[in-house]
Amino acid sequence: MLRLTELRLPIDHPPEALPAAIARKLGLGAEEIADYSVFKRGYDARKPDRLSFIYTIDVTVKNEAAVLQKHAKDRNVGKAPDTSYHFVAKAPEHLKSRPVVVGFGPCGIFAALLLAQMGFRPIVVERGKAVRERTQDTWGLWRKHVLNPESNVQFGEGGAGTFSDGKLYSQIKDPRFLGRKVIDEFVKAGAPEEIRYVSKPHIGTFRLVGMVEQMRAEIVALGGEIRFQQRVTGLAIERGQVRGVQLAGGEAIATDHVVLALGHSARDTFESLFAQGVFMEPKPFSVGFRIEHPQSLIDQARFGPHAGNPLLGAADYKLVHHAANGRAVYSFCMCPGGTVVAATSEPNRVVTNGMSQYSRNERNANAGIVVNVNPEDFGADAAHPLAGIAFQRELESRAFELGGGNYDAPAQLVGDFLAGRPSTQLGSVEPSYKPGVKLTDLATALPPYAIEAMREALPAFGRQIKGFDMADAVLTGVETRTSSPLRITRGDDFQSLNVKGLYPAGEGAGYAGGILSAGVDGIKVAEAVARDIVGIAG
Repeated sequence: MLRLTELRLPIDHPPEALPAAIARKLGLGAEEIADYSVFKRGYDARKPDRLSFIYTIDVTVKNEAAVLQKHAKDRNVGKAPDTSYHFVAKAPEHLKSRPVVVGFGPCGIFAALLLAQMGFRPIVVERGKAVRERTQDTWGLWRKHVLNPESNVQFGEGGAGTFSDGKLYSQIKDPRFLGRKVIDEFVKAGAPEEIRYVSKPHIGTFRLVGMVEQMRAEIVALGGEIRFQQRVTGLAIERGQVRGVQLAGGEAIATDHVVLALGHSARDTFESLFAQGVFMEPKPFSVGFRIEHPQSLIDQARFGPHAGNPLLGAADYKLVHHAANGRAVYSFCMCPGGTVVAATSEPNRVVTNGMSQYSRNERNANAGIVVNVNPEDFGADAAHPLAGIAFQRELESRAFELGGGNYDAPAQLVGDFLAGRPSTQLGSVEPSYKPGVKLTDLATALPPYAIEAMREALPAFGRQIKGFDMADAVLTGVETRTSSPLRITRGDDFQSLNVKGLYPAGEGAGYAGGILSAGVDGIKVAEAVARDIVGIAG
């Protein structure tokens, strides 16, 4: 099979134009092309009046060797790589102990799924509830101002990614095409086929719920076990080797292999592990606000006369500004046609995040506008591995106070934020955050250096996307859970530096950032566990 890259066609091209362009590119007649499939389809929006689709195509031809020789100097024609997944091991008939996966977000799901597919019958412990019960609890905060600290946007089946845009793209290096395995499993679980080839695939919350349930069912059918509402309080460690996990209810599960797929908000578990001496270190992350604009404004700025074309969907953006004070300000987790949501997991704190449904047809676009923070920003105990958690908590508690002390979020219009005055009434943009917002002055919601950098960045972003710094755009605070504030460091064998058999994984351990990269990390860690159990070198 051959792979063609950078094949460009107008976005309104008829279906027959694609096979014709393939034949033309290869210099072949239609009868010489046996089959083709779209591997990837993106678009070039740098010139909105001349939008085009950019295709990567896999093609089967009748005389492949001759075609390759003919195009030997063309970097856009070559041999298609093997993107299929190959299992690294098979479980022995008698397992000494079953591996335990802690956490059932994207990383834990894929670690458990791969272990189950290889026959290792994993035991999964998840502190939250099954996804549909968890969804009801999450709505309890959004609609009734009632937080369940163990069942919310952060904790429960599917992890934080369930209440997000369901983005399935990443900038990680992936030479083994493990991301393709993630995509294939999602399609098998009910995701739309198009996520295999669109350049920025997404699923949306409602579809993710059913898919997570399907993947859980497969794990169980293959001999795995999922235990909900089981919070891990510590590990059993003997002479530097993990021997089990301790649960809050008093039960202990014996095992020699623990995949630690906690997610970035399991603060109490991080504290317990630190107390037991598991090596970890602070790491940078980012903090900021959510910004909302009319989706139509973003569509017009990005797509020009093609705004509203159903083939393009709702437009997104990615922005970066390097401020004069040395801080980087950038857009994070952009959600086209979505909503801003309450994402706290601790009482008396406010945290924001963004989510979209598959349709992306809500009125507003939203994204985090965040500023990088480093361990030296965390205060007197900056070198302490848990200092970043304390830093996050301080900002989240301040947001709770500014929002009125009832889980409403503090908000401010962009025009007022730039002018340094409190907001007293909304303009043309209706904020989507539930439970609700309280208009105020956000200048004290973040450290001064972050406010300074954001006030410089917003007008700069307005020069890139016309209207981005519109006075009526709404800022809602605070966004603090952009990534884990610490890293549970591991070696080349994926095991903790000082606890053998412990496999820190995914976003909470500092090794992923989003659904796809977390899923890929779960696969890598599952492979490492399997190799260790059967005695295969990595």
